[in-house]
Amino acid sequence: MGVFASTDDPGSAGHEQVVFCQDKQSGLKAIIGIYSTALGPALGGTRCYPYASEEAALADVLDLSRGMAYKNALAGLDHGGGKAVIWGDPDQVKSEALLRAYGRFVQSLGGRYYTACDVGTYVADMDVVARETRYVTGRSVEHGGAGDSSVLTAWGVFQGMRAAAEHVWGSPTLRGRRVGVAGLGKVGKHLTGHLIDDGAEVVATDVDPRALEWARVHHPGVTLVADAAALVAADIDVYAPCALGGALDDDTVPALRAKVVAGAANNQLAHPGIEKLLADRGVLYAPDYVVNAGGVIQVADEIDGFNFERARLRATRIYDTTRQILRLADDEGVPPAVAADRLAERRMADVGRLRTIHLR
Repeated sequence: MGVFASTDDPGSAGHEQVVFCQDKQSGLKAIIGIYSTALGPALGGTRCYPYASEEAALADVLDLSRGMAYKNALAGLDHGGGKAVIWGDPDQVKSEALLRAYGRFVQSLGGRYYTACDVGTYVADMDVVARETRYVTGRSVEHGGAGDSSVLTAWGVFQGMRAAAEHVWGSPTLRGRRVGVAGLGKVGKHLTGHLIDDGAEVVATDVDPRALEWARVHHPGVTLVADAAALVAADIDVYAPCALGGALDDDTVPALRAKVVAGAANNQLAHPGIEKLLADRGVLYAPDYVVNAGGVIQVADEIDGFNFERARLRATRIYDTTRQILRLADDEGVPPAVAADRLAERRMADVGRLRTIHLR
């Protein structure tokens, strides 16, 4: 296994550490990005994805690890931001040997980074990774973990959406609203259930026919549309991107009919400036890393011995955090994404400064 670290790559500016790993025998090619440990050990999931190039994998891990630092800060966690990617098709490259090699990779960082599930990795994978490292969370209940983190991710998104609804329509409920859910994966399925229970009408889409069939069977009242473009153009009040990032771009925003965007996907803004385009069109954007923090709250709770009700209560507070950010945005005359960044940076600076007080 070969491991090397780099902090002088121009693309990693602002990151504390970027580490590459390759184990030829297992086929492992992975990158871990640690953006900040100002608040504590970095925490973030491992994404397994068939990137077009190593450059694309590196760009993703840099973006995602930075986002985790801000997410963990606003979630009130004593964790910095990190993320990892394994380069390859999860249906083809994942094996016991590869996952255990990756676990040793994580262990080699000595606790600077805790890993968990993300796109392409699952609870069962974390159980295998944990055979080689103690710095892993998001494990199965059978192995002392919290289980599926999508449960509280969806709950937190729902709370953030309630806060956005209150800000726009004066009441913290989605009752009578039409919500477009893009992606009926692990999180989208739970979110759909919360919305229906709250009295919302749900319109949804997914690229996987199995997800669409799930909706037909479990929620026959959900309206299914052909693709994300059709969903964006639909007559909806709220748009909830719940798949991969970049859902809000220069083509999507002008076509969007919703008044609120609040979803589970990471890095929803395709590039800087999209938040201003949304604001100029009168669309309220609930920052993704604020509202989708329920999952990381769940896995962080696992580190000290998981208690579901405690974690659920913490995820419920995403409602209060979202309200605070939306009010701050109004007070300072900036988009919510800018207000959220400022609040996160303030906590990282204020609490991170305490590390200069040396302890014996």
